[in-house]
Amino acid sequence: MKEYLQDSVKVVEDVKSDGTYGLSSAEAKKRLERDGLNKLKEAKKDPLWKRFFAQMADPMIIMLIVAAVISALTGMAQGDADFADVIIICFVVVVNAVLGVVQESKAEEALAALQEMSAAQSKVIRDGQVVTVPSSELVVGDIVVLEAGDSVPADCRIIESASMKIEEAALTGESVPANKIEAELELVAGAEDIPLGDRKNMCYMGSTVVYGRGRAVVVATGMNTEMGKIADALTQAEDEETPLQKKLDELSKILSVICIVICALVFVVTWLKHGMGFFSDTSLVLNTFMVAVSLAVAAIPEGLAAVVTIVLSIGVTKMSQHNAIIRKLSAVETLGCTQIICSDKTGTLTQNKMTVVRHFTEDQDRLVRCMALCSDAKWDAAQNKAVGEPTEAALVADAAKLGFTTGDLDDANPRVGEAPFDSGRKMMSVVNQAPDGNYIQHTKGAPDVILSRCTKIHTAQGDVPMTDEWRKRIQDANKSMADDALRVMAAARVNYGKEKPSDFSADALEHDMTFLGLCGMIDPVRPEVKQAVSEAHSAGMHVIMITGDHIDTAVAIAKELGIIVDRSQAITGAELDKMSDEEFADKIENYRVYARVQPEHKTRIVDTWKKKGMVVAMTGDGVNDAPSIKRADIGVGMGITGTDVTKNVADMVLADDNFATIISACEEGRRIYDNIRKSIAFLLSSNLAEVISVFVASLIGFTILEPTHLLWLNLITDCFPALAMAMEEAEPDIMQREPRKATDGIFANGMGLDCLVQGAMIAILTLISYFVGLSLENVPLADVLSGADKGLDGMTMAFLTLSMVEMFHSFNMRSRRQSVFKLPTQNKWLWLSFAASLVLTFVVIETPLSVAFDFAEISVQEYGIAMLLAAAIIPLVEIYKAIMRAVEKSRD
Repeated sequence: MKEYLQDSVKVVEDVKSDGTYGLSSAEAKKRLERDGLNKLKEAKKDPLWKRFFAQMADPMIIMLIVAAVISALTGMAQGDADFADVIIICFVVVVNAVLGVVQESKAEEALAALQEMSAAQSKVIRDGQVVTVPSSELVVGDIVVLEAGDSVPADCRIIESASMKIEEAALTGESVPANKIEAELELVAGAEDIPLGDRKNMCYMGSTVVYGRGRAVVVATGMNTEMGKIADALTQAEDEETPLQKKLDELSKILSVICIVICALVFVVTWLKHGMGFFSDTSLVLNTFMVAVSLAVAAIPEGLAAVVTIVLSIGVTKMSQHNAIIRKLSAVETLGCTQIICSDKTGTLTQNKMTVVRHFTEDQDRLVRCMALCSDAKWDAAQNKAVGEPTEAALVADAAKLGFTTGDLDDANPRVGEAPFDSGRKMMSVVNQAPDGNYIQHTKGAPDVILSRCTKIHTAQGDVPMTDEWRKRIQDANKSMADDALRVMAAARVNYGKEKPSDFSADALEHDMTFLGLCGMIDPVRPEVKQAVSEAHSAGMHVIMITGDHIDTAVAIAKELGIIVDRSQAITGAELDKMSDEEFADKIENYRVYARVQPEHKTRIVDTWKKKGMVVAMTGDGVNDAPSIKRADIGVGMGITGTDVTKNVADMVLADDNFATIISACEEGRRIYDNIRKSIAFLLSSNLAEVISVFVASLIGFTILEPTHLLWLNLITDCFPALAMAMEEAEPDIMQREPRKATDGIFANGMGLDCLVQGAMIAILTLISYFVGLSLENVPLADVLSGADKGLDGMTMAFLTLSMVEMFHSFNMRSRRQSVFKLPTQNKWLWLSFAASLVLTFVVIETPLSVAFDFAEISVQEYGIAMLLAAAIIPLVEIYKAIMRAVEKSRD
């Protein structure tokens, strides 16, 4: 049906709705069940079996499976089939794939929950009332209320337009917003239809209201919309990897190359040692292949990608519980290196609630009653707050504090006439009939204007003539309030006695008045923001206030919050316009407050800071803030006052519109990134230790650990503590550090050296444990090298030491430089992972499983030595940390 060619009243009737009452809730529910959610079709997800086998597509996993198959076939050919290795490898591969699928699902669930939290909302008329519902629950026939900044939630026929303009570039390609009307359209002679871009009485899903307001009736939802027709193209978008994940992909490729080189080296060394007979000895070739596979398994930390994804997901979910909804995973990393935070003043740094904080009067009761009666705002007893224009609501709330609510005042003093507020004369007057029958005029407005119309002043001694002395006192009081950035209102009255005024015009009412006093009000700062600003400065982040308010107000608020120390650090939009880009770039570091700015100024501020190499966060709530939010490294949208447009382009949405939440999110971003690096360092140092141990053993000619042992270590022992590190609390000094550089790689600030040194330490302890095991069982190394003895005691002790040294080492990794004994908190998850790994290691050594793993029965003494060697990693790393702290201190 071509609704744009029909009268709007007819369209509303056709969809069985009512332009004033809307749909009933029951009818809307019925239609939702019939037509489904107002959502575009999502990309089809792979079935479970496909995702399971996708986990096995990793080259290392394929190599393991090939190794298992060759081992089984060779054993069968030689009549010495032992399927233990095959069973263990298959078990580990299956467990790894299952864990991978579960981890993927958990990450998807976390992100889906976040998307649900940040889902768009729409204002619709249901049961005759304007209510807010999720856009996905809109149905055909709903009457949608649209305002500037709203995203159009479905295809609609406009039934009312007040200068409404809609941006439709996503559908029409036209960059200029289209003017919208209510009237039906007519076909041009000879035309069969009207092009999408010319349908001025329609609005479509995916477009945005940029000006004005209106109402429209929904005529199509979901896949039936114009946007739904191109939904297939939209669902092809691939999930974006974060910069960290890209760096990890690069790391995996590097490790794979290193792995291939080491494997080739093992073959070459073995070939040189045995000569040309190497290739004719099937058993030797197989054994060398298994060593190469061991090295491959040791080199690649299989759980790394899964750990990073889970750490990010847990962190993002935790942020959402603290009012910071992360819409893009990459924002988590960027938060950790934010250097500049550009924040709106109203509602973010302040409470967005004008409050009277000072009076100048000799009769406060009479002053506040006058202000309340001369206001159109009302006191809502149910909500216990004033409702109306912010300034008038502040005056009404002020009166309510003294017990004068507008309901009681209005009932006792009915309004009989008024001269509405006019920006030209800067006053408003009302005439009320008092309980004693007298007619009283109450006037409020700008102090200078009110004062010029007053001939008397109300004092403790009653009404007295206005004198020059009184005028000066009033003007001084007004200046004192204004200097403190208060918005000042004055009040006056006229008593007409029992005779009602015959003329309620401003000229007739507003003269020869009696001055009552002044009220000074301000939008007070949020109580938690001053501390948050201080924390930001301690963390090396600069806070910039940007506001449309007068510069005096902005400076006063900024001084109170500690953003600036004097007026020279503030600049107006008009002053900014006079600067060239080069001049502004030179001076930008001098300014921390921008007042009376336009949206385009915000973009200029962001761009200039970015050109200086800074990582910038920018907050905003209006439609016109979208460009600057998009340009910033971290775009922050307001969840309460923000429009759909700003929320959709933002990387992070503040559910409470609170600046302190940004600082908390930055701290959380730093904590998450720290914990990811700790997990990476732990996994890499552990895997490096395995590589060194196996490589040294293969060069000498013995087997210290088999592929199945390494698989068990990587999958079970390593993954638990790596995940537990995601729950590590932030280090005490995390917000005293300078922000990390966005260009810093994973191994920045010496982490690569840490991995090498700590990996070498673990490898040495593991090799010592192996040789101690041989010594205690009196097995000569020569017998092991000749193949006369497999050295199972040494292998078992090496496995036990490596398993437990990695667990002890996980406690070292709670902080890269701080002593583990000085950390103020404990990580219960790390202790649980330690206990779990200890039990699993005991199970694999002391149960019938030990036969499959080729483990020997070791004595209590051997157990004790292996555990002591494992625990030795803590003092060794403590010494290393102390040395590095001294080196870094001397360098600083």
